[in-house]
Amino acid sequence: MTPETTTAGLAMAQTMLALSLYTVVTSITPGPNNMMVLASGVNFGIRRTVPHILGISVGFAVMIVLMGTGLGAVFEVYPWLNTVLRWVGGGYLLYLAWKIAGSNAPDAPDGAAGKPLGFVGAAAFQWVNPKAWVMALGAVATYLPAHPSLSSVATVALLMAAINAPCVGIWAAFGVGLRRFLTEPSRLRVFNVTMAGLLVLSLYPIFLN
Repeated sequence: MTPETTTAGLAMAQTMLALSLYTVVTSITPGPNNMMVLASGVNFGIRRTVPHILGISVGFAVMIVLMGTGLGAVFEVYPWLNTVLRWVGGGYLLYLAWKIAGSNAPDAPDGAAGKPLGFVGAAAFQWVNPKAWVMALGAVATYLPAHPSLSSVATVALLMAAINAPCVGIWAAFGVGLRRFLTEPSRLRVFNVTMAGLLVLSLYPIFLN
């Protein structure tokens, strides 16, 4: 093994470590995904929330691959797309907040019980999630070279997805832990309205910009 190879390997290891720390911090801190998963854990339990968690991670990995292989350049050429994306995403988040605020327990007798967000819906949601875009752009700009190979992009995407899933899952587990304290419909209602409010508050960067 040559000194150049050793140096390159060390630099790669340092980059992957830095990327891992970046992914943990950005994935586990509050945001739209985590607020929704927390509410899903409370309302539907961990098993029915697993597709939601996997959809988030897979959808985000696909976003990284597309951004790393050229989609980011489209937003540089057409910057107005960023504005469109922000407002479409904001509108959809407001809709989801309304759905969370109005949902009841799965066994609600009035038939107004909500349904957990599925794999496809969670994966598609990443494309209108402002935090996901910030995470993806930050990762591609910071941890990939100017003209990355497909293998390097795929490595970054898989690493981030593998770290993202358990970080998001912690929020679902926390929600499951809260279920026994929210067995009364009135408490569950307060919780859901609170989660909806926090989801709306997570939109403040959109409205400030």
